[in-house]
Amino acid sequence: MSTLALKENRFYDWWPVVLGLLVLYVPTFYGLANGLWQDPDQAQGPLILMVVAYLFWQQREYLIVNSQAKTWTITGGIIFASGLLIYIIGRSQEILIFEVGSQILVVIGLLLITRGMKTLRAMWFPIFFLFFMLPLPGSFIDTMTLPMKIAVSYVADNVLFWFGYPIARTGVMLQVGQYQLMVADACAGMHTLVSLEALGLLYLNLIKHDSAVRNIVLATLIIPISFIANVTRVMILILITYYFGDEAGQGFVHKFAGMVLFIVALMMIMGIDSALQHYVKRRSVNCDHA
Repeated sequence: MSTLALKENRFYDWWPVVLGLLVLYVPTFYGLANGLWQDPDQAQGPLILMVVAYLFWQQREYLIVNSQAKTWTITGGIIFASGLLIYIIGRSQEILIFEVGSQILVVIGLLLITRGMKTLRAMWFPIFFLFFMLPLPGSFIDTMTLPMKIAVSYVADNVLFWFGYPIARTGVMLQVGQYQLMVADACAGMHTLVSLEALGLLYLNLIKHDSAVRNIVLATLIIPISFIANVTRVMILILITYYFGDEAGQGFVHKFAGMVLFIVALMMIMGIDSALQHYVKRRSVNCDHA
């Protein structure tokens, strides 16, 4: 049998596994599509799912060539069974974080049972990326979102006041001219931070820098980048409302500002990455001349 045919047969071995996962989680994703994912704050869910599917497909070679690798049947079986138990509890009791989160343990268990630790290590990023699909508890979101909104409101207020705009702030309420605006959860909430963190980590994974320090620095800076992008979004909405009225600020432009948020964040990530690359090259040249 040719190498190509052998690889194809090994790939076909995964169809029962894929079918089983579809039976388990298609009802879950269908429920999310008709429920939670319709919330603008959770709109990143389908995109995360598509990215995970793409990342697994991109690493499919590891699922084929490692079929003879040492497997961890007992450990994988325990993890897989734990995932199924969490899924059953989440599905039956309507605990969404259990139902969605169980797929992480299920996938880890299946990889250990069928391909072993080497393949699990190769697949670590798409598995890790599944965490961004988890619906966070409302109490946690509320606790984290309020101080974030106050901080964004404070910075936007001070920056625009410094530029001479007639703006005042009370908590998360901003008064600019005759208009009053409230910084909503979608403009500076926990969901935005999670989405931007996912965007930044995906960028790092696609770029695949060799320098661990460079990756850590970029991953750490995603949090302040998210904050700056949120401030930029809020200031754009304030200025549009001030110059064009409340309807303009709350209409199509309000939704478009969400795209601006991600564009600003991505441009900042790429800019900082380029600066780090320039610094590393310059330092390497200096070391060579030393």
